[in-house]
Amino acid sequence: MPALFVLAVWRLPWLDSGFRHREKPMERRPPITLSRRALLGAAGALPLLALPASPRASAADAADTGLDALASLATGAQPIGEAERRARIARAQALMAEHGIGAVVIEPGASLVYFTGVRWWRSERLTCAVLPVEGDPCIVTPFFEEPSVHESLGVPAQVRVWQEDTSPFEVVAGFLRDRKLAGKPVGIEETARYLLVDGLQQAHPGISLVSANPVVRGCRMIKSAAEIALMQCATDVTIAAYRWTYPRIQAGMTPADIGALMTAATEKLGGAVEFNLVLLGEAAAYPHGSGKPQQVRPGEVVLMDCGCNVHGYQSDVSRSFVFGGEPSAAQRKVWEQVLRGQQVAFEAAQVGVPAGAVDDAVRRYYASLGYGPDYQLPGLSHRTGHGIGLDGHEPVNLVRGEKTPLAAGMCFSDEPGLYLPGQFGIRVEDCFHMTADGPRWFSQPPTIDAPFG
Repeated sequence: MPALFVLAVWRLPWLDSGFRHREKPMERRPPITLSRRALLGAAGALPLLALPASPRASAADAADTGLDALASLATGAQPIGEAERRARIARAQALMAEHGIGAVVIEPGASLVYFTGVRWWRSERLTCAVLPVEGDPCIVTPFFEEPSVHESLGVPAQVRVWQEDTSPFEVVAGFLRDRKLAGKPVGIEETARYLLVDGLQQAHPGISLVSANPVVRGCRMIKSAAEIALMQCATDVTIAAYRWTYPRIQAGMTPADIGALMTAATEKLGGAVEFNLVLLGEAAAYPHGSGKPQQVRPGEVVLMDCGCNVHGYQSDVSRSFVFGGEPSAAQRKVWEQVLRGQQVAFEAAQVGVPAGAVDDAVRRYYASLGYGPDYQLPGLSHRTGHGIGLDGHEPVNLVRGEKTPLAAGMCFSDEPGLYLPGQFGIRVEDCFHMTADGPRWFSQPPTIDAPFG
């Protein structure tokens, strides 16, 4: 799903209608799950399938049934260690040298975790990392935060502090001067705030600030085997949580009720909940939902888009089904078209192919069915997929015009939903990772007649 839309949804009044994001301030977890929204293996899937109607029960009552039988799937998952982070920094430094960049500055978020392990948050008090083209990185942080920063620091690094009456930007500039990098371009990680750019320009007049994308994207877009294993585990958790939640959905439940079931199951299975978006009936025709009250009703579509993380690495899985009776001919037809659209995208995703070509292939198929044209409704009104990893949404996207060639190690969602305003929408979403031989699913797409494999 489109990341900008997700950020908007987080601010909307229907947060309690099923779209849940859990903050963990005691762990100093940075607000990097922008994903937000973003959700592997031979675990089954959840298709367009009928469920019997039953009197409404609370989510708590439903969760009491069978939750204790669930066991964590993440006990053997290995977090990223120092050796891998050192290798990431070495790769970043090679890319800096290649692109003539002297250092890269990174604010708290997924990229800071990726390179240093430091889990922090963004505030008016700057904490950042400076990765020089040679040597160990530097963490700049307030004096009184230094002990806390060391708690999650996962690589050898110098820590320089600033006091409340001094400038953190002067500390960054001082580090650059000490490393004899003051005359070289400094890369700014793409999510950094303007206050960082402005502060550095004032502290170091004449400094050349450039995009750090060639360095940061050049590292983060290509996942290692360890990263892919964590994403696989996160997806296995999400699929298992779907399997547990599905038979407990009852008539009259709200999106919040269903989201509570998914949250309970996900946590019991070892995942940290990222989001549970639940859309009912006509609301499923709008990719990120509606503020109107919603309840589960027989014969209507239930669309669920859910994800979690394991040691920071995310899953993103969507399933659509019909509650309380056989799907109508129209519902079944659209569901089958979406499943085929997902497969068209998967087949188009080959090493060396521009990422945008995957989106193009899906739109050609949907246009042949009379949808669109382009991003118009009824049809596919959003991109076919997004990158995923430490962030639920990260570069690059499977969207028209994206020229980045696909390469082994890249990970994407595949979610070419079809949306019919005023009626319903169908989204089936599974993620895949690129190998030298082509794409490989994290979770297997569903079938109508075999919902769980």
